[in-house]
Amino acid sequence: MSKRQFFLGMLLASLIGGIVVLAGVRFLTQPNSGNSFDEKQPMSFANLLSGAEFTVPDGINFVASAEAVVPAVVHVRSEMTYSGSSRGRRDPIKEYFGIPPREEQGGSGQERPSVMSTGSGVIISPDGYIVTNNHVVENATRLLISLDNNKRYVAKVIGTDPTTDLALLKIDAEGLPFVRFGDSDMTKIGEWVLAVGNPFDLNSTVTAGIISAKARNIGILRNVEDNLSVEAFLQTDAVVNPGNSGGALVNLAGELIGINTAIASKTGTFNGYSFAVPSTLVKKVMDDLMKYGTAQRALLGVGILDVSQELAEGLGVDFPVEQGVYVSQVNKNSGGEEAGLKAGDIIVSVDGRVTNNVANLQEMVARKRPGDKVDVEYIRGGKTIKTNATLKNFAGTTDIVEKVIPITYEFQGVSFEEVPQGIKTQLELAGGAVIASVKGEKWKNAGARAGFIITSIITESGRVRITSVDRLLEVLNDTEGDPIVVLGMFQDGTEYYFEVN
Repeated sequence: MSKRQFFLGMLLASLIGGIVVLAGVRFLTQPNSGNSFDEKQPMSFANLLSGAEFTVPDGINFVASAEAVVPAVVHVRSEMTYSGSSRGRRDPIKEYFGIPPREEQGGSGQERPSVMSTGSGVIISPDGYIVTNNHVVENATRLLISLDNNKRYVAKVIGTDPTTDLALLKIDAEGLPFVRFGDSDMTKIGEWVLAVGNPFDLNSTVTAGIISAKARNIGILRNVEDNLSVEAFLQTDAVVNPGNSGGALVNLAGELIGINTAIASKTGTFNGYSFAVPSTLVKKVMDDLMKYGTAQRALLGVGILDVSQELAEGLGVDFPVEQGVYVSQVNKNSGGEEAGLKAGDIIVSVDGRVTNNVANLQEMVARKRPGDKVDVEYIRGGKTIKTNATLKNFAGTTDIVEKVIPITYEFQGVSFEEVPQGIKTQLELAGGAVIASVKGEKWKNAGARAGFIITSIITESGRVRITSVDRLLEVLNDTEGDPIVVLGMFQDGTEYYFEVN
């Protein structure tokens, strides 16, 4: 073949190819005269992959997990009932002696519900047990549960544990969908997770993210009584907002690996990170509350601090490890002392699990009950030593602690109890008496409500401080038949009073 023939052949092939391309483009871009988008859309280049041809790889498909979990996540609404005739923070002494109060709009004396908080919960058994956060149900006099199918129930509190911010509720139902417990120890940083709850009252909302960190302590439970809070949160970047509290954090197998509890935020809404109580701790606390009515806290009996460069410099020592838990003190007659631990030791593992920080150690011990034994590995004088410690309760024994049922006293159809120490601390009260229930019409019509804390009684002789239930009953018996004014507050701090004639 001559060079001339070769070039003519190449030119001819180029011309034919160009004609074919132009014809194809014109065909694909010409207006479609279809009568519906079903006819128009198949011509779009964006849809060259049909649904049948495009599949999400196994392991990152959220559909199956969401479908399994959403029916078992509930909406929790906490209510406290009070009288619409509340005078707020006015001085009832002045009003009692004839100085007229300023009437509030709508102050008709009718009962009205005050929504204390709304949140989420997770059904964990077919017979109606629900796990949620303690702060969702705290101080509530009535708990309303709404299921995903809009069925509604009134729940009762089986038990609460402020040290982990968990609570166990029960509704009267059978055959309910529920979420199975997973193993939060097996979760890995970077693993996909779903958060399911009711943010801003938007029921059954699902968001996705990854595990960002484990055993995170953010200091939100520091005000818990006895300073024995346990914070070893799973940190995620799944979007969580007010209303998600108590909802489910699940893996892609639909297993519960955490209870969403808090967000890191300066605005009150999601700013990038959320925190969940790990399921291994949740399951232990729920078992305790169901069986004993109260959480069983086991203690090693040592003061602990994170190993850090700052701590080393402050103590003027060189630590043999970069991470671990420094023992600052050992309590007398504690499990730690009996196991041979001393101040200055560095605990590096419990039951074979590495304890890089205080949160790790607290979580491992919090999973145990008084009387349980743990293997402790620690460093002393550059040597690694192993020991076995028997954990004890607050009283320094290995006994299981049963739930304390408050002693109730009754007067004119009203039951009274002592104010729990936690409520006293929260409201900064020196004493008082709680109304447990109101059956007597006289007190009910006057405005007495369950959960109200009586702090003072105004009699014809003057004002009397109420320091205990005994003192309250003494005053009530002495003034029986006389008009009195009962002063106090609800457990959210709202001041209130009512007159009993």
